[in-house]
Amino acid sequence: MAITVSLVALFGLVLFFLLRSNSLSAGSAFIAIGFGFFLASTGAAAPINEMTTAIVNAIPKI
Repeated sequence: MAITVSLVALFGLVLFFLLRSNSLSAGSAFIAIGFGFFLASTGAAAPINEMTTAIVNAIPKI
C-alpha cells in the first residue's frame, strides 16, 4: 500500500509539471496511464467513482 501511494504521488507530480509546461508527448501519455493505474488501486478509487457517477447523473439527458 505504501509503495502504491508513493507511486501515485510521483506520477501525479510528474504529470502536473508536464501539463503545466505544455510538453505533452507519448511520455506524458505513459505517465497519465501510470497515474490512473496506480490511483485505481488506492483508497481514493471509490470516492472518485462515486463523484464521477454523481456528476454524470446530474447532467440532464437530452
